[in-house]
Amino acid sequence: MRILLVEDDEMLGGALRDHVAAEGHAVDWVRRIDDAGHAHVTVAYDLILLDLSLPDGRGLDFLKRLRRRGDTTPVMILTAMDQLSMRIDGLNAGADDYLVKPFDLSELMARLGAVARRYAGNPNPLVTIGPLDIDQANRTASIEGRRLDLTAREWAILERLAQRPGMLVSRPQLEDALYAFGAEIESNAVEVYVSRLRKKLGVSLIQTARGLGYRLATE
Repeated sequence: MRILLVEDDEMLGGALRDHVAAEGHAVDWVRRIDDAGHAHVTVAYDLILLDLSLPDGRGLDFLKRLRRRGDTTPVMILTAMDQLSMRIDGLNAGADDYLVKPFDLSELMARLGAVARRYAGNPNPLVTIGPLDIDQANRTASIEGRRLDLTAREWAILERLAQRPGMLVSRPQLEDALYAFGAEIESNAVEVYVSRLRKKLGVSLIQTARGLGYRLATE
């Protein structure tokens, strides 16, 4: 996924960025609400990780502005504020989940995946497409019971395609799943990883619509 991390604590922000990126997601890390707003109008994010106390304002106000505009991007609040009233305010403002610091990184990843699956329209972490079985919770895939050895970027491509089986996913959408904001994008990166995936999945499972994008074949 392409994730926007809004966190002003240098140590925590760096740890979160590195851990989430190591799981195969593209992470853009900003430290201020103004920067979050600029990034959000530039990139179509799959999910926002949002601190509530930021140098230039309250994360809750940023969230309320998103929802007033009709923006449905999933938002998970990450905060040290553990009062019940704050959790209620956050959820009522439109947050999809609320995690109190300090938290375990494995719990964060599990919650992040659950929120993303709900928004993709399939809360079930298990996806079966022909001979291909995908476990989004455990980030594994297998063909007819044979587990596949996928790199983080191969998984990122497969996960994005699996969110919309049978539907076209454009090259820019796949690039968003691979690269954080400001990263240098290799011109043929998507083609390279799709080619590697085809060698592991079989050539017929990923179809190409020339000039439009790629899809996971459902038949």
